[in-house]
Amino acid sequence: MKIQLLALSALTALSLCTVSCNKKGKVKGIPNDGQLHGVAPATRSSMGKPLGMVYVPPGTFHMGPSDEDINYNFTARNKQVSINGFWMDATEITNNDYRQFVNWTRDSLAAIELGFIKTSSNGDTAVDWKKTPTIKWGDRATMERLTKLILAPDNRIHNRMDLDPSKIVYNVQEYDLKEAARRENAGRPAKDFIYRYNQQVYPDTLVWMRDFSYSYNEPMTKKYYAHPSYGNYPVVGVTWKQANAFCNWRTNYLNSFLEAKKKAQESDFRLPTEAEWEYAARGGRTQSMFPWGNPYLRNKKGCLLANFKPGRGNYPEDGGFYTVRADAYWPNDFGLYNMAGNVAEWTSSYFYEGAYNFQHDMNPDIRYNAKDNDPPRMKRKVLRGGSWKDVGFYLQNSSRNYEYQDSAKSYIGFRCVIDLPAQLKRK
Repeated sequence: MKIQLLALSALTALSLCTVSCNKKGKVKGIPNDGQLHGVAPATRSSMGKPLGMVYVPPGTFHMGPSDEDINYNFTARNKQVSINGFWMDATEITNNDYRQFVNWTRDSLAAIELGFIKTSSNGDTAVDWKKTPTIKWGDRATMERLTKLILAPDNRIHNRMDLDPSKIVYNVQEYDLKEAARRENAGRPAKDFIYRYNQQVYPDTLVWMRDFSYSYNEPMTKKYYAHPSYGNYPVVGVTWKQANAFCNWRTNYLNSFLEAKKKAQESDFRLPTEAEWEYAARGGRTQSMFPWGNPYLRNKKGCLLANFKPGRGNYPEDGGFYTVRADAYWPNDFGLYNMAGNVAEWTSSYFYEGAYNFQHDMNPDIRYNAKDNDPPRMKRKVLRGGSWKDVGFYLQNSSRNYEYQDSAKSYIGFRCVIDLPAQLKRK
């Protein structure tokens, strides 16, 4: 009885509020007629089509080998699966794209050191981005104020006060939703599922020399990331953890802009799952060996269709000795470039040999957030697509490989996906 009285009192209070809030019979646009009209989550508009991305529609395909498993690895059994629609970068993330992330991180750290901070009306503090363009990089007086970010005197050549790449660190903050969804974790506070860590973001340019013993690749180490001629080439020397940090930054960068424009917040940018990547690479051709469809690496004119290692090592035959532009060659039927060759690409999926035997047939995925002290086997992440230094076998849509999440290579890059409505195509 007491509970009923409390409920009746609450209902009466709500009714009084409804009448008093708006005498015209509407509360925030909802007619006060006793009928169910529904309430939208927000009256704000959504963003338009994401720049540089293409829509991959939902569909079904046969995931796994379209030809003989010549290595007899049996790590990719053929299986029919269904994939939800998503947006994907048309090209691999380029040096120019990644440099925007590095420069943003650099500028934010410098702004903190220089005191370029603003305080909002509710007491929150943030970087004053209107002042960051005034930072005079290379100016000795400015660099002396940034001693925490520049090379120590013993590490300089000709006493140049250059930035220390190891000090350009981005703070990743994200929810582990998979862990929070476990039944045994029901009722635990949200803070138990937040993970935070500082991630160095500058690419490892020494990979060009480290990856190939007894080979002269110093020019690529010195110029590939730094020289403007390579601006539209895929970024390499980036670990799986750095790629995830990029996705985290790209999400926050977009949503901060949308919030400032009073628009609705959007989904997170992320790495594609292994299944999403293969589905996108096939371009709607469910049983094809390569993104272009046919079982050959050349077209009818004899031209190679991707950047890889032809024959026994004729690297320049396909038009690129190392990598090529991220938009080189023809795109597949979804409009995606270089889904075979150029650079292999990180996915979000954990590499397990028997994964295909127990994954769900709807958006299949295996994910594991490995810690630094986990054994190496737990840090393996799936690579897809093959690269400029691989033979043709690894260019197949179904070929699986892996690398450790904290390793960087001169032949591994990445691209992002985001879950947005298909309706954005018409905007």
